[in-house]
Amino acid sequence: MVDNEIENRSKVIVRTSIVGIVTNVVLSAFKAAVGFITGSIAVTLDAVNNLSDALSSVITIVGAKLSNKRPNKKHPLGYGRIEYLSAMTVAAIVLYAGGTSAVESVKKIIHPEDADYSTVSLIIIATAVVVKIVLGKYVKRQGERVNSGALVASGADALFDAILSASVLASAIVFVTTGVSLEAYVGVLISIFIIKSGIEMLKDTLDDILGKRADGDLVKRIKAVLVSEEPVRGAYDLILNDYGPSKFIGSVHLELPDTMTVEELDNLTRKLEAKVYKETGVLLTGVSVYSYNTKHDEASEIRSKVLSIVKAHPWALQLHGFYVDLQEKAMRFDVVMSFEIVAEEGASILTKEVSEAFPGYDVHIAPDVDLG
Repeated sequence: MVDNEIENRSKVIVRTSIVGIVTNVVLSAFKAAVGFITGSIAVTLDAVNNLSDALSSVITIVGAKLSNKRPNKKHPLGYGRIEYLSAMTVAAIVLYAGGTSAVESVKKIIHPEDADYSTVSLIIIATAVVVKIVLGKYVKRQGERVNSGALVASGADALFDAILSASVLASAIVFVTTGVSLEAYVGVLISIFIIKSGIEMLKDTLDDILGKRADGDLVKRIKAVLVSEEPVRGAYDLILNDYGPSKFIGSVHLELPDTMTVEELDNLTRKLEAKVYKETGVLLTGVSVYSYNTKHDEASEIRSKVLSIVKAHPWALQLHGFYVDLQEKAMRFDVVMSFEIVAEEGASILTKEVSEAFPGYDVHIAPDVDLG
């Protein structure tokens, strides 16, 4: 991602978060007033939830600002992953809000108190539902546009809040019309939704920190760029290291003819690195090569036979990087293994079968992980 795009992304995150902060503070103030006047625990907890959303937006802004700090000697790859820490902090706040809400709601079930709703308070709650729906859609859409997990999570949380506020409104209407108080139970329901949302946010952030399968569309785009250049026959083993949202550093293997010189290889890889960065924003720092045979037809026949042996196993997903030295009677290739089998076990099985089919050959198989 180039500097202008990073700057624009940061501005969108900050601007959207400020909208969320102002909206949530205003909603929290009105709901707190309604909760205090009516004595409604459900409305009061809804106000606390809005306040926690405002705090989450503040943390999102801080995370976005810190993540854009320039790389330095101590952190040469930048501070992009700080956004994941800020998202984790938001999740922790949401979980805390859900836990405290559950405790207070249970207390009200044990020691019930009747609320006193007015027409004005019902109108305020109904307005809050509409505002939260609009805010949630806006924040989520902006988060998806700039690939901000924190914004997407905040937007989804706001939409959940709209549902919860609607349940508070429904319980208030039931109490006004029938005299039956459901608000403490609605408070428990709100707490469950908040806790569930916090757990999901925490899980998503942990997946980002631990490392997860790269986005399939991005992988396809990168490989399409690579194989578009002659004489690249294939691009394999693409690994993307995540240093923050949309900040990837990668490595890849290219399959190239065995006739290329080092000079030709150097020119090609530099050209491809620049092209991939321009079109996808991914920085390729490591480009390794597989050579494929071009001098003997027999090599092609051997490859076809080996491929049929490999593909006979459903857990062997792909063969690439095949090269055979007819003079030295040696062959080497990589096989992508599914997670249904231990990679070393699969390589051992295939080595035995290929060696039996080609006696006298030194067979070297490198098992690869299914990276997508």
